[in-house]
Amino acid sequence: MKAAYITETGPAESIQYGDLPKPEPRGREVLVRTTAVSVNPVDTYIRNGANFWELPTPFVVGCDLAGVVEAVGPKASRFEVGARVWGTNQGLLGRQGTFAEYCAVDEDWLYATPAGVSDEDAAACALVGVTAHLGLFRDARLQPGETVFVHGGTGGVGSMVVQMAKASGATVITTGGSDEKVQACLALGADHAINYNSQSVADLLPQLAPGGVNVFWETLREPDFDFIVGVLAERGRLILMAGREARPEFPVGPFYVKCCSVHGFVMFKTTADELRTCSLDINRWLSEGKLRAQISKRMPLSATAAAHQLQEANTLQKMGTLGGKIVLTP
Repeated sequence: MKAAYITETGPAESIQYGDLPKPEPRGREVLVRTTAVSVNPVDTYIRNGANFWELPTPFVVGCDLAGVVEAVGPKASRFEVGARVWGTNQGLLGRQGTFAEYCAVDEDWLYATPAGVSDEDAAACALVGVTAHLGLFRDARLQPGETVFVHGGTGGVGSMVVQMAKASGATVITTGGSDEKVQACLALGADHAINYNSQSVADLLPQLAPGGVNVFWETLREPDFDFIVGVLAERGRLILMAGREARPEFPVGPFYVKCCSVHGFVMFKTTADELRTCSLDINRWLSEGKLRAQISKRMPLSATAAAHQLQEANTLQKMGTLGGKIVLTP
């Protein structure tokens, strides 16, 4: 089978595209014929060596996939051959990745793809969708009528936060880097969207949320905690999912006297049962049209190295050339 893989960590150019043995499903594994995968920033970090576990050799890159069940292992019982499935959390904690024509995946990490939902959309919503769901509902315990703010409402996670928060009855405020992205945020359901390149978020957010922000979802790599705590409502919740190298000052006093809380998490430490709970809402919202994948670029699987370069240019160099996910197909 064809696969995109590395034999040692390094830059995007270290990704090879070639033949690897087709895996055989063992135990509770399911063999999936891959039809779509999507790129996430974490894929590039792991490829570059920022992981805390030993990688298989060769290591197939990637976390997300959608496809069709080709075969099932002797102890697998959740899916039948021919079923359409999607999944995430692969290529992490020592698991093999997904950027291959076939993937052997433990059935606990797979979910049925709803009828009428394309494999590309399912793959594009996978990691970013469960990330948004975990932060909003498991950690922040978002309630209808509350106000949510998230930076970057057209980004991978940001677009999921906007749509899920709106689907659950929240008021949603977000940002975009251009007038076109602002309009895209509003089309996704945001109640307010601020152009952070031509408007002042610091001035406008308190006006748009005079009672304070109940859930502040931080996606920036250098958080400004003085600003965040200043706009949080009483008992506000801060979700942190970025800024691994950041060491900013934190206004402890103003934070705790508001009875606020901060939640930091990485999706790959989530249990299979927690992710399955996320998948139920994601599938329902996809079927109902309340959740739409934001696909910015489609590429062949053979272009994985170029896809990683494009992702890094937007994640690290802030090129602003992506307004959603990169999806690849074998």
